[in-house]
Amino acid sequence: MNSRSHQLTVSEVIKETSDAISLVFQVPESLRHRFEYSPGQFLTLQIPSERTGSVARCYSLSTSPHCDDQPAVTVKRTHRGYASNWICDNVAVGTVVTVLEPSGTFIPRSLDHDVALLAAGSGITPIMSIVKSILAVGTGSAALLYANRDSSSVIFEGQLNELLSKYPGRLTVWHWLEEERGLPTAEVIIDMLGPYVDREIYLCGPSGFGTVAQAAAEHLQIPSQQIRHEEYRSLDTNPFEQLSSLPVESPRDGDTAIAEIEFEGQTYIFDWPRNQPLLDALLAEGLDPPYVCRESACGTCVCSVKSGRTRMLLNESLIDDELDAGLTLACQTLPESDRVHITFDQ
Repeated sequence: MNSRSHQLTVSEVIKETSDAISLVFQVPESLRHRFEYSPGQFLTLQIPSERTGSVARCYSLSTSPHCDDQPAVTVKRTHRGYASNWICDNVAVGTVVTVLEPSGTFIPRSLDHDVALLAAGSGITPIMSIVKSILAVGTGSAALLYANRDSSSVIFEGQLNELLSKYPGRLTVWHWLEEERGLPTAEVIIDMLGPYVDREIYLCGPSGFGTVAQAAAEHLQIPSQQIRHEEYRSLDTNPFEQLSSLPVESPRDGDTAIAEIEFEGQTYIFDWPRNQPLLDALLAEGLDPPYVCRESACGTCVCSVKSGRTRMLLNESLIDDELDAGLTLACQTLPESDRVHITFDQ
């Protein structure tokens, strides 16, 4: 069992639409520090499965750490989606769920910046967390395009209307309904984004929506570092199991670097095989670094290179500004210099 997993009790189930619910978790005082989170992050839930024992799924937090007492995730039932259907059919008040601590890099740089937000379907979930946080404690304004199948599919419609009334002039919302106007095209998004090309852009929704939105941003010549894109995908691994490091060939003389790793207030120094990702090297040393997907997608294993050179095999989480600041993903990072100093203690 992953040492960063905890059992939380569901204190409330909120029916958002006919096929979407929010699960509010009661976090005991002893775990409060473990479940501190930033707007836009997610929780990973363990779902029982007769076939495999359990599966893991990531669900974005729809609450704000700045104005909501307890964290909540929002789950939309998907066709043939085992986990989402199990949750919607089985979870009730009092259900105990095994949950990993908050993760994710889909986080606003500043709550005082003006932002443009593009959401479709359940992609509104992390966007809602960001919007509520900016309006509650920041000084920024938010312009949101929110696409759905029809009016009955609009998650958080009531909350959005309340925010529009409470923060006039700081929040603008455009609803786009597929049954009335078809799927949103690049031209639609270009028209919406046109006045906001200087803003940071946050995008979350199905892959087709993301592709169209990215094409619109490219047409407007919006720099890629201004755009944050959160994508939902199923996990190929189960982070609730304590995985051992992947097998690698024994390093030959000279095929290791010296790793100096700062983690949870301690410094660890060990030989790091040049053909072994940092995450696997850390697990082989008996450490318990944060991770979820092991595929570069979730950003949970992000850390910072303080000195030395490294390279990543794959990167689907970090943007140019973060790479320039020295951030890297432990699950994809190999050493290039003879000594590398990395910290997980941000």
